[in-house]
Amino acid sequence: MICIRPVSDLRNKFPEIESVVNEGQPVYLTKNGYGAMVVLSLEQYSRLTNNIEEMLDAADAQAAKSDERLSHDEVFGKVRKKLNEKL
Repeated sequence: MICIRPVSDLRNKFPEIESVVNEGQPVYLTKNGYGAMVVLSLEQYSRLTNNIEEMLDAADAQAAKSDERLSHDEVFGKVRKKLNEKL
């Protein structure tokens, strides 16, 4: 279940938030009723960011081999199309 807490709980109820995060769930923090940040475990964060530098280097190398450039709309249009095909 999604855990949404006020940002003040980070200070006032840290052990509770830490427990949820250590169970592998993110905690969404709000400020004045609006989303402010997400707290993740180091393991979750690592999984999300793992290989990003390598993938960016590979993309740079591929771009250096080609003169083809795509606009924002072309890139995200292709992504949306692939996502919709999976649904």
